[in-house]
Amino acid sequence: MAIPGDAAKSLNTWTDLSGFSALRQTAQSDAKAALPAVAKQFESIFTQMMLKSMRDASSGDGLMDSDAGNQWRDMFDQQLSVQLSQGGHGIGIAQMLVKQLGGALGGSSDGATGASANAASGDGWQQRLHSVASAVTSTGEKVLKLLPKDAEEFVRQLAPYAQQAAQKLGVSVRAVLAQAALETQWGKHLPTHSNGNTSNNLFGMKAGSSWDGDKVSVKTLEFEGGVPVQKHAQFRSYDNPGQSFNDYAQLISDNPRYARALNHGEDVVGFAKGLVSGGYATDPAYAQKIIAIANSPQMRDALDAIREGALKNVGSQPNPSE
Repeated sequence: MAIPGDAAKSLNTWTDLSGFSALRQTAQSDAKAALPAVAKQFESIFTQMMLKSMRDASSGDGLMDSDAGNQWRDMFDQQLSVQLSQGGHGIGIAQMLVKQLGGALGGSSDGATGASANAASGDGWQQRLHSVASAVTSTGEKVLKLLPKDAEEFVRQLAPYAQQAAQKLGVSVRAVLAQAALETQWGKHLPTHSNGNTSNNLFGMKAGSSWDGDKVSVKTLEFEGGVPVQKHAQFRSYDNPGQSFNDYAQLISDNPRYARALNHGEDVVGFAKGLVSGGYATDPAYAQKIIAIANSPQMRDALDAIREGALKNVGSQPNPSE
């Protein structure tokens, strides 16, 4: 039983997991036919890990690097690892696996004893190969769902602070969390001090002349005439996330520029457009990005996962100064 054509094609794209189901079914019914595809998926995962290690071992960000650029680079590496393993002979790991495992799945032996032994061996390898296919599926799903997993943790930790800020602004918790997720890539990229300490700045709040607190200078991407330009800017630094939410809520509620962002309730669109009209960000797609994150499956699933906890018991919310 060969892997269906559409499923085989989907294995060439790292974001498409539909081919793994067909691969698992093929491994159950015809282990030998599934072996090359499974081996290539293992090679792809290994290649991706190797590329990630190479990136992590670099000397640091380049002059034109940015968080957005790093995100696209990671996506490119993930697809590159798939293409390298699927094209030609790859880097050789898949071929080695097929050679090592294929012998146990080989043809029949002469005589009753030989045939029985080969059948037993084939059954054992078929079971192991099914486990391999299942492992590939699980690993592939983890690669694709890394962001949702981060999203759930991000929402779980920050929901109590976000609820307090949302109540002050008259908007939904979802909207506030979506903006924080956009500014920090779900908490993975916050302005950081030279000593490695985080600024806890979750909303890209810059340190203007009126700011007398701690600050950090980092590279940032600004849009001038719709064109992204990398600059250095100073951002506010906080002792904890609660202070960041509190400062953000105070800025939005007290500054007349952002009056149009207030009291929108569950209307994320009105909130996001109100921020942009007040000049919160230079990115022309800033509002659309907030709306997309707020309405994403990641946000929905993360909120559903903690709705019975952090968002239900308002009385247990932490103090923003903590």
